[in-house]
Amino acid sequence: MKVVLVEDEITASDQLAFLLNAIDPNIEILKVLDSVKTAIEYFSNTHEASLVFMDIHLADGISFEIFEQVQIETPIIFTTAYDQYAIKAFKVNSIDYLLKPIDEDELSEAIQKFKNRSNEDGSLNNQIHGMLQLLQAKTKHYKTTYLVHHRDELIPVKTENIAYFYIDTGIVKAITLENKAYIIDKKLEDIEDELDPEVFNRVNRQFIIHKITISTIKQYFNGKLIVNITPIAKERIVVSKAKATAFKKWVDL
Repeated sequence: MKVVLVEDEITASDQLAFLLNAIDPNIEILKVLDSVKTAIEYFSNTHEASLVFMDIHLADGISFEIFEQVQIETPIIFTTAYDQYAIKAFKVNSIDYLLKPIDEDELSEAIQKFKNRSNEDGSLNNQIHGMLQLLQAKTKHYKTTYLVHHRDELIPVKTENIAYFYIDTGIVKAITLENKAYIIDKKLEDIEDELDPEVFNRVNRQFIIHKITISTIKQYFNGKLIVNITPIAKERIVVSKAKATAFKKWVDL
């Protein structure tokens, strides 16, 4: 069996190589790759690896980013110290994993599983893509403060204290829970990308609202919704029929 290790910690890769050799002396370590960059370069070319051991967190990023650049058909065993939420997702996606520090018996079982596993799983990259989205959502740092101009001063406004963002005659404004308005020198699209999607929702082209501000949701014609918030917005907030179901699910999270 020819194996490639994707691991940026020398001690960890040496220990894994030692365990693999103890389990099966015929296992050949073809390469040890220590970064997302080197892994992309390696797997972009023809290789002989029959199994890959891959750590999640590498020095230059999350290893799942590799799959955005190159397709890997070779079975993969992830090695990780990641939290249980991520581990459950691995189980759902039927991608094997080993928790660090790696146990020799568990390693042996994982190798046997991949020996028994056929190579018919063509959905591996789709699973990796889903996992990447999960980890990005889990690890992404959302904006916590907006530095805004007020007269001749700069004021830090905590994101958690913003009730909603909206476009007022071409100008983006943030309205706080105390109903104070501040101009934000950004596009609404950029602000949307900076905010935690579990807390803020782009309900339409004009508004991004904070979940805690919602007081009532009313049915409107043609399957649309009217959202009432506190503090009260100057304009009616309407959610389209196309977004109505997803919006109600978001509120009910």
